[in-house]
Amino acid sequence: MSPFSLLFYLSSLAVLVDGKSLSYDWTVSFSHRAPLAPTKQVIVINDQFPGPLLNATTNDVLNINVHNNLTEPFLMTWNGLQMRRNSWQDGVQETNCPILPGRNWTYSFQVKDQIGSFFYFPSLLLHKAAGGYGPIRVNNREVIPIPFPQPHGDIDVLIGDWYSADHRDLRALLDNGTGLQNPSGILINGRGPNETVFEFQPGATYRLRISNVGLKTSLNFRIQDHLMLLVETEGSYTAQQTYSNLDIHVGQSYSVLVTAKNQTSGKSYYMVASSRLTDAELFGVGVIRYPNSDDFPSGPLPPGPQLHDYFYSIEQARSIRWNLSAGAARPNPQGSYHYGSINVSRTIVLRNGETDINRHLYTVNGVSFVSQGTPLKMADYFELETLKTGIFPDTPTDNGISTLDTSVINANYREFYHLVFENPTPSLQTWHLDGYNFFVVGMEFGTSSWEEDMKATYNLNDAVSRSTVQVYPFGWTAVMVMLDNQGLWNLRSQDVERWYLGQELYLRVRGIGEEDPSTIPARDEVPIPENAILCGEISGSQQTLF
Repeated sequence: MSPFSLLFYLSSLAVLVDGKSLSYDWTVSFSHRAPLAPTKQVIVINDQFPGPLLNATTNDVLNINVHNNLTEPFLMTWNGLQMRRNSWQDGVQETNCPILPGRNWTYSFQVKDQIGSFFYFPSLLLHKAAGGYGPIRVNNREVIPIPFPQPHGDIDVLIGDWYSADHRDLRALLDNGTGLQNPSGILINGRGPNETVFEFQPGATYRLRISNVGLKTSLNFRIQDHLMLLVETEGSYTAQQTYSNLDIHVGQSYSVLVTAKNQTSGKSYYMVASSRLTDAELFGVGVIRYPNSDDFPSGPLPPGPQLHDYFYSIEQARSIRWNLSAGAARPNPQGSYHYGSINVSRTIVLRNGETDINRHLYTVNGVSFVSQGTPLKMADYFELETLKTGIFPDTPTDNGISTLDTSVINANYREFYHLVFENPTPSLQTWHLDGYNFFVVGMEFGTSSWEEDMKATYNLNDAVSRSTVQVYPFGWTAVMVMLDNQGLWNLRSQDVERWYLGQELYLRVRGIGEEDPSTIPARDEVPIPENAILCGEISGSQQTLF
């Protein structure tokens, strides 16, 4: 980077940053623990499982020095944080070289123009099956009020399925063509049944920030004899509605307000996260405890919806809307952004599938993703031939032929895209897009093929904006997204088995005329970091960085 470009970048950063600089030092290691019997190697951060809270405010800069004390390469990704103009910090296989055992690397990024509830997790080698995840909060700046009374306290609730088998054994199963069976159980904040306890004070209102951090199981969340007021999901304030239970699919995050009962003492209540829309009915159980109560709750667990009631789930999903009057990261109301009146630049239909090419794999539009050893972001910057773009189909192919490839979609900066996810299978799918939130404008169950006339059913007024969305069996989900964040961004299945076996692709978003990645202006994309780890074909290229 030239001295002028560096000066421009630093001055731009100074203008952008009106938050604090927060520094963290994390040691990632294995620890023998038994969230559910038997004991297994769990990934802990600073000896904590779940890992420590990242608690930031809009526009803060986070510097997280990660020491890898594992025996395997490691990366951490930040589910829902948009890494504005900075996919160099995204922490997935095709944006970053891994942190090798015994080494460290510092992630440095700004939580620019975001608020909300998120989480982080390990992205390589099925490490998520060993833990290593933790909560993220991005709070409003003081100049922008939250659209509800200040809660008595914030509580992070991480729910997810758990396999008692070692993550390496699970990985070997997938490598040998055998799928994952049903999980061993459900954890709440890394603990088994009745081991996680939350203290409530009578009459106080708490903000519960709930994330499904599991591998593949949709969960229904509820609290015995307490209602939940939904207020936020993945950085968007929602229209405030009351729910007795809430379906939370893999990778999704919600904030709910729960008001403790008045004049209650000496009682306890169940908190439940139970499996949804799967073969096995599993329960994670926590405890809400009021003053002077040392006992566990009495009576049966509070009932949730029927295990396979998809209609209940999709109707609940459709009821979640955007709060048009609330300001979020910026003072202007969310509803001042009229996404429904923006002309669509491009429609892409993505159909998940599966195939057998030497082993069982998963596909998108007939293509199962394979890495070529050098991260695509690095291959792009150094202009290697391994970065192939423009060959991934915008619509599914019906020829029945599946291929292996490194799937990249070329996309133009600041264009408005319409993405349709088709699911012709009997299992629910969950999709996530790094770098963005999208508007969930429509979804259907039971008609897997999307048609143009289905646009007539779209919500073009107050569709919720989020980064992770479910697609029901034999159904479709449509989203719209403004590509206002330049970089290379992962679009993936949140089902870790499917992700590991190829159900992903990348969006390469850049400005027209900016074909040479090394000369992209800093105003459009943050330059390659000086501490970038190099690997693969560019492992010896350090001298060419600056």
